[in-house]
Amino acid sequence: MMPHWDDMRIFLAVAREESLSGAGRVLRIDPATVGRRVARLEEDLGAPLFAKSPTGYALSEAGARLMVHAIRAEQAMEAAASELGGQAGGLSGQIRIGAPDGCANFLLPQVCAAIGADNPDLEIQIVALPRVFNLTRREADMVIAVSPPTAGRLTVQKITDYRLHLAASPAYLRAHPPIERLEDLRGHRIVGYIQDMIFDRELDYLSEAGITHVDLASNSVSVQLNLVRQGAGIGVLHDFSLPWLCAVKVLPDQLSLIRSFYLVRHADDRRLERQNRFATALVEGLRAEVAQLEAEA
Repeated sequence: MMPHWDDMRIFLAVAREESLSGAGRVLRIDPATVGRRVARLEEDLGAPLFAKSPTGYALSEAGARLMVHAIRAEQAMEAAASELGGQAGGLSGQIRIGAPDGCANFLLPQVCAAIGADNPDLEIQIVALPRVFNLTRREADMVIAVSPPTAGRLTVQKITDYRLHLAASPAYLRAHPPIERLEDLRGHRIVGYIQDMIFDRELDYLSEAGITHVDLASNSVSVQLNLVRQGAGIGVLHDFSLPWLCAVKVLPDQLSLIRSFYLVRHADDRRLERQNRFATALVEGLRAEVAQLEAEA
């Protein structure tokens, strides 16, 4: 029997959220109803789509095969809605962006607020996680990454370069010995990543300064930034975060790093005009925001 689109929509939500309750929240449907619909779809197709365990719902082999077709059906529906809705009007619907938490905290709120003001019917979701997102499983519609992926059916667009420097709060610098060269950092408390939780080699900033010890560590860059703001130590910070933190650069002539943001999308989404328009506004907004904040740093 040919599955109905509404059943496929529910299947996709369960596959992405890995639970009935999570899918119910996304779809605003009672979890018991979600479970019944999944059971009906499995009965219609004659195959179990999920392996159920205490940790959630994982795709079975049959479910993984159906996922490919369900995503294509979803893209076709979005493309049809975009075409029938025309290209001149405002954007609507939901778009989810995945981003590292530094970008998500200090750049995306301003950029997405401006896009939302121009498109009041658009729902924008920002998912800030210190890890790599899986676009194949549709954890997000598009992802901002710090290094371009080399595998998968993805499109990659460079957004902009951004700069990082050692930085500390004025209070910390007043209370501790002066820092005139990188070797002087040995006498100071260092803030940085938990080494074995660095999810992208581009984030291993401290190694470029020859620093091998971290006194205060977190897998979250936002936690690191707040530690520096509280005067706990010295860390490598994004220049675009400095105006927010009232932190000052340390040894800017001796350590200056450049990294890049990339916009990553599923290759099939190039046909979706709605997402194309959003991506254009997002990239332009991020470029302008980074340039403005770095000029203030």
